[in-house]
Amino acid sequence: MSQASYELKAEAREQVGKGSARAVRRNGKVPAVIYGDKQPPLAIALTYKDIYYKIHGGGFLTTIATIDVDGKKIQVLPKDYQLDPVKDFPVHVDFLRIGKDTEVNVDVPVHFINEDKSPGIKRGGVLNIVRHEVEFHCPANAIPEFITVDLTGTDIGDSIHISAVKLPAGVKPVISDRDFTVATIAGSAAMKPEAEETVEAAEPEAAPADEEK
Repeated sequence: MSQASYELKAEAREQVGKGSARAVRRNGKVPAVIYGDKQPPLAIALTYKDIYYKIHGGGFLTTIATIDVDGKKIQVLPKDYQLDPVKDFPVHVDFLRIGKDTEVNVDVPVHFINEDKSPGIKRGGVLNIVRHEVEFHCPANAIPEFITVDLTGTDIGDSIHISAVKLPAGVKPVISDRDFTVATIAGSAAMKPEAEETVEAAEPEAAPADEEK
């Protein structure tokens, strides 16, 4: 499941637009908008320090939050944010309102376990990660923090497809028209092929030269 929910305090903004947003930033806050769930958008201002640490703390776009807007609490999921290209501080955030039946598309990290139980990796093979994240469609209140790929028994030349990954209930890949690859076990240039080792082991010693009569 996604990380523990958290709460942010915000103020409603009566004015919107670039001028209003600049004024908000001058006051040490970050402009944001809450939209969705068949309700009109709500412009808000967040405390800069609070939102900065949430964005850079990891899992920001997959964790449900509660925003207290002047005493009214709204459950949301961060959908997008903009950072200053030079100073890397947040300049705007978009939040999606979460209703009872809200479903979302989110990018979920992929974690790999049991590399020590992979015969291919033990023989010098390399884990080649094709997708570090996978986009899933799932209920907003059941977003997985990550998905787990078990490498037990994998050998060189094997491909791990999404169909081999156990997913939580209600979580489906957005790509549904093919069984795409998540990772492969590739051979390493430093490896010594088994076939070559076998040939060398079976090769008989050279026969001694005939003695001169």
